[in-house]
Amino acid sequence: MRIIQATLEHLDLLTPLFVKYREFYGALAYPDSSRAFLEKRLRRKESVIYLALADSDDKLMGFCQLYPSFSSLSLKRVWILNDIYVAEDARRQLVADNLIRTAKKMAKETNAVRMRVSTSSNNEVAQKTYESIGFKEDTEFKNYVLPISDEL
Repeated sequence: MRIIQATLEHLDLLTPLFVKYREFYGALAYPDSSRAFLEKRLRRKESVIYLALADSDDKLMGFCQLYPSFSSLSLKRVWILNDIYVAEDARRQLVADNLIRTAKKMAKETNAVRMRVSTSSNNEVAQKTYESIGFKEDTEFKNYVLPISDEL
């Protein structure tokens, strides 16, 4: 498999899998809005998206999307691994591992102090993957969410 950084040229390839990712977490598909969302992130350079492509062709096996943030305490960059998804027919092929390792390399290259990731509390497969790569459960800080709007 090859891991590449997504550009605007990859939107048509990425959008269907991004829609499946949203549906996995219970969101409505909204393919047009999903494509527009991804396009904005890429055009404005507000996120970094990596794609896992099959060696034999350009079939998309999975993707991850990271957002930059900063730590006031360490005075350094933090990357938030916000989205990661592997196509059903590409699972158990270390796609997520390869995407995360590429993201980790980028985080090091940008002098980040850490990467953060969240997943559903019942997504044990993702939790085991993250832990196998070196992520540690945050026991120092408790995370809270303040919903502002559910509308697109």
